[in-house]
Amino acid sequence: MNIKRIGTVAAIAIAGAVVLSSCAANEDAGSTATSSSSSGTDYSKLSGTLTGSGSSAQQTAEATWAAGFQNVASGVTVNYSPDGSGAGRKNFISGAADFAGSDAALSDEELSGTFGLCAADSKAIDIPVYISPIAIAYKVDGVKDLTLDAKTIAGIFSGKITKWNDSQIADLNKDATLPDSNITVVHRSDDSGTTQNFSEYVSANAKDVWTEAPSQTFPYQVGDSAKGTSGVASAMASASNAITYIDDSGAGDLDKAKLMVGDKATEISAEGAAKVVADSETVSGREDNDLAIDINREDTADGAWPLVLVSYAIACQEYKDADKGELVKGYLDYVVSKDAQDAAAKEAKSAALSTDLAEKAAKAVASIK
Repeated sequence: MNIKRIGTVAAIAIAGAVVLSSCAANEDAGSTATSSSSSGTDYSKLSGTLTGSGSSAQQTAEATWAAGFQNVASGVTVNYSPDGSGAGRKNFISGAADFAGSDAALSDEELSGTFGLCAADSKAIDIPVYISPIAIAYKVDGVKDLTLDAKTIAGIFSGKITKWNDSQIADLNKDATLPDSNITVVHRSDDSGTTQNFSEYVSANAKDVWTEAPSQTFPYQVGDSAKGTSGVASAMASASNAITYIDDSGAGDLDKAKLMVGDKATEISAEGAAKVVADSETVSGREDNDLAIDINREDTADGAWPLVLVSYAIACQEYKDADKGELVKGYLDYVVSKDAQDAAAKEAKSAALSTDLAEKAAKAVASIK
């Protein structure tokens, strides 16, 4: 599943907004898809422009999906801007975006409000489309094999551990030669779903160290900050003795720490991320078609990677403009299909939705009006 990304797709992601029209399709992405979906949607009859905004973690997947969708829906242009999860939700809520990509589901407060493009008395729904492990990526002089646990990670990113040869790190890495160098922490500057997922993990597993509540805004005054997944990757490229948290799709050639899961040093994997999601439950008390997931951050099953994000497509249950609803429905129907999920897994090193979750997601998409 961890096949290297195609250069053109990566370049599109780094450049910013993903824009594909009938004359700019990646002929490989989703090439096995047909013009009609298993749900009966005839993609070839769709036409128009879709505007999406949000998760920068999703950007490689969105480029892949938009390219694949072009092969079956040549009349549709998909524009996706990786502005960050928080910005994406705000744009969707205001009506500036037709759908949002978000690494955090809508909050109860957001759901209690109104949505610019949704029909009266209709709310938005969260549909899982992207599952990915979050990497603890680092660049440390002379260190290529590093293991960290939740408490050590929390200590580093909260500024309590400041040296690479600190005893807490050394105790987990007895065979490593750790430099007597200051740790440079790189974190997100924007309202980030990746930060939300990262902070949920350290809060659940190291409450005595990470004393701030989980949030989409990085809570500590420590280190350097950068906007978006690509911004963090760029900051790490020019840094030394540095560490960050980043969606695995954006980690590139950075070294990645192993994570202590239970009593085992575990390597990052999309399979481990998918396992944790499979072991988790949906959030209770929401609309039937809202599939927000309460991630089991304390999962210690063999191979599990509880530092995982589930990224959602956020759409209206019913749109004011029925034609726009059909367009969103058609695109998301493709996104949750096996072809599209497998293509994204190949390009972004993500985990395709499980059969069970894909069926639930397809049912939720089918309810969009």
